Amino acid sequence: MYDFAIIGGGIVGLSTALAIGQRYPQARILVLEKESQWAFHQTGNNSGVIHSGVYYQPGSLKAKFCRDGARSLVAFCQQHQLPYEVCGKVIVATAEKELPLLENLYQRGLQNGIEVARLTAAEVHEIEPHVSCLAGIRVFSTGITDYRQVGLKYVELISLQGGDLRLQTQVLQLLDTPAGKVLETTQGSFTAACVINCAGLYSDRVARLDAVNPEAKIVPFRGEYYELVPDKRHLVNTLIYPVPNPAFPFLGVHFTKMIDGTVHAGPNAVLSWKREGYKKTDFDLRDFAEVMTYPAFWKLASRFADEGLKEMVRSWSKAIFVQSLQRLIPAVQMADVVPTHAGVRAQALRANGNLVDDFLIIPGHHSIHVCNAPSPAATASLEIGRAIAAQVPVPTAISIPLSS
Repeated sequence: MYDFAIIGGGIVGLSTALAIGQRYPQARILVLEKESQWAFHQTGNNSGVIHSGVYYQPGSLKAKFCRDGARSLVAFCQQHQLPYEVCGKVIVATAEKELPLLENLYQRGLQNGIEVARLTAAEVHEIEPHVSCLAGIRVFSTGITDYRQVGLKYVELISLQGGDLRLQTQVLQLLDTPAGKVLETTQGSFTAACVINCAGLYSDRVARLDAVNPEAKIVPFRGEYYELVPDKRHLVNTLIYPVPNPAFPFLGVHFTKMIDGTVHAGPNAVLSWKREGYKKTDFDLRDFAEVMTYPAFWKLASRFADEGLKEMVRSWSKAIFVQSLQRLIPAVQMADVVPTHAGVRAQALRANGNLVDDFLIIPGHHSIHVCNAPSPAATASLEIGRAIAAQVPVPTAISIPLSS
C-alpha cells in the first residue's frame, strides 16, 4: 500500500513526487512511467527555455508559477551544479502595427512582477547586432537549461527520499476499493491512498479512467524546429522573439540559444496525427479519429484558419520558414539552417473550441489530475509540484507495510 501514486515520469510528475516527499518524508510514494526512461516526451524534447512569465494573464497560475518557478529552478540548478544560464531575451517589433502590442507586453511584464526594459532599435542592436526591428523589450530573467538533466536530478532525489520509481509500467485501469485506489498496470497491480495524474499527452484519458471528466481533450501540436549551422551561430547571442499575434495561441517563430551552444529556430505549430508524433509521417488511427470527431477542434480550426494554414505551409516549405526567420534576422539564408528534433505539446481544448489558457488541475475522489500543463510547465515544475503537495491529503497509512 502506497500513500501516493504518481502517473507519469515527466518533469511535472517527478517534481510532484519530489515535493510530496519533502512535505511528508515518511510517505510511501510510487512513480509510474510507461516509457523505458524518465523525462522522455515533452520534457526530453523541450526547448530548454527558463521562461520569465511575461506573456501570461496577471493573476493566473501560469503567471505566478512561472515567475516563481524561474527563480526556484535557477536556485535548484545552482544547488545541484546543473547547467544553466540566465541570458535574458529580447522581444522585438518588426512592423509599426506591432508597437502597441509590444507596449502591452511591457506593461504585462510589470504587472507580473518581472524585470523588463523598453529598448530602442539601437539598444536592441547592442544586444543582438543582426536583428532588424523598430523597437524591443528586454526580459532579464529568461534563461536556458537542460530539462532532461533537471528531470533526472529529480529522479535521483526521489530515490534518495525512498520513493519507488518504476519504468515500463503503463496504467491500464483505475479502480476504487475500500483499501484505496487500485492501479492495474502492465506490470501488475498497485494500491495507493491517493493517485496524482501527471500523464501529459494522455492526462485526459487517465482522468477518464478515474471517472473524472476534465471537460477538455488533449489535442497534440507538433513544434518543428530548424537549427543554425555552426558557423552561423554567432548571429544569435541570447533569445530573440517576435511580438506574438494576440489572436493566435502560439508565440511565433523565434531563435533560441540552447545550453549546449546550438541555436534553434522555430517552432512551427502544426496539428500532430499522433499524440507522440514527432515526425510528419507519424500516425495513430485512434489519436487522429479522436481529434477529427471532436467538434471543438473544428471550432478552433475555423477561428484560426488563416494562421493555421500559414503554419502548415511553413511546415512543408523550408523557403517559407526561412522567410519567417528573416523578419527577425535578414542575414539568415536557406543554407544556414538544417532540420532538428521536434516536440509535441499537449494542449487541452474545451468543448466550446477554446484552448485551456492556464494550468488545469482537477481534484477527483482521492485523486488529483493535472490535465493541462504545457509550456511553461518545465520552468514552473517545482512550483507546480509544491502546489499539488499542498493539496494532497495528509498520509494516514504510513505505518502500513509496503506491498504491491
